[in-house]
Amino acid sequence: MTLGTPFSRRALMAGAAGALALPALRPAFAQAAPIKVGVLHSLSGTMAISETALRDTVLMMVDWINGKGGLLGRKVEAVVVDPASNWPLFAEKARELLQVHKVDVTFGCWTSVSRKSVLPVFEELNGLLFYPVQYEGEEQSRNVFYTGAAPNQQAIPAVDYLMSADGGEAKRIALLGTDYVYPRTTNRILRAYLNSKGVSDADIMEEYTPFGHSDWQGIVSRVKRFAGEGKRAAIVSTINGDANVPFYRELGNQGIKAEDIPCVAFSVGEEELAGIDTKPLVGHLAAWNYFMSVDTPANAEFKKMWRAYIKNDKRVTNDPMEATYTGFRMWAQAVAQSGTTAVDKVREAMYGQKVEAPCGYTEQMWQNHHLSKPVMIGEIQEDGQFNVVWKTPDAIKAENWSPYIPENANRKK
Repeated sequence: MTLGTPFSRRALMAGAAGALALPALRPAFAQAAPIKVGVLHSLSGTMAISETALRDTVLMMVDWINGKGGLLGRKVEAVVVDPASNWPLFAEKARELLQVHKVDVTFGCWTSVSRKSVLPVFEELNGLLFYPVQYEGEEQSRNVFYTGAAPNQQAIPAVDYLMSADGGEAKRIALLGTDYVYPRTTNRILRAYLNSKGVSDADIMEEYTPFGHSDWQGIVSRVKRFAGEGKRAAIVSTINGDANVPFYRELGNQGIKAEDIPCVAFSVGEEELAGIDTKPLVGHLAAWNYFMSVDTPANAEFKKMWRAYIKNDKRVTNDPMEATYTGFRMWAQAVAQSGTTAVDKVREAMYGQKVEAPCGYTEQMWQNHHLSKPVMIGEIQEDGQFNVVWKTPDAIKAENWSPYIPENANRKK
């Protein structure tokens, strides 16, 4: 198989990283050219643990929309490429999708460094990218729709929870992150927020490690010492990719239990926990806008669709998958509403689009290219699922320009 050609459902089931022509579909499509959907996710390298499921989700949605007759009477085809967790390669693959394959829309990226790598390409060529992962904010592009959380929809509510009576009344916070833009910017926001709540810099620990980091013994030992200095402590994790596996293993090895030093993660969901022994991690936390365990009719339908498509009951759903699903639904609605796949027309039709999302809330796309989303805190269970212990009563509109970044004080919201 070669990369960059339309991808079939059977190729997905084989776990292929390349792409094949889609098989003949049941609906009778017009003879017009297919609508092409680019898929720009790492299928190899350190981020494959997280991003492969997002490729699968886009392919599921392509299958779904074709089963409903396609869009505008045309078949939808997926074009899959593998940027292989290589940030400069993301830009090359984005250009390939737009200039060679001439895709009408792209769903892709996980890390902020990959998104920032492709952003100039999408702006130069007037492409359209749907980005489905929580991020640090401090960005707004007319060529990107951000369907994951901004800091006020994840990071800040998570810290509020840790400092609350229900969350253990933490007075000291260890900020542990992978060394790139998302963790560093998010933690800059969190440090300023903690300072505003009376937490001194002396009560904030901050450490960064490279992608794929595996030796966590020293850092976890330092966290234990930090937590043993007389004040209740908690960990806020912006660790990304497969480094989470040895990190959580080391928490277990050193006996760090949730009741002693709770850890809340922003990039660990059901998919990442699938490869970890979760028994020592029971009670540790994650902050997302969706969990697989959410009991809503929309989530039941989402999980039913996923299981029917993937044909593997062990494969889970997670927050970025839900954000991909929601973004795809909104894009399809915007195309149908505008009667075209032309980027400028679809962009205008995207504003105000609503979806009854699997999280159980109505999510809406705003003029700042961000969704309103709920916030949920989940506790890890032995089976690798999360029990939701706290959630917002309503969906929250994103603040992509944080008020805790001084440079944003005079920025027009």
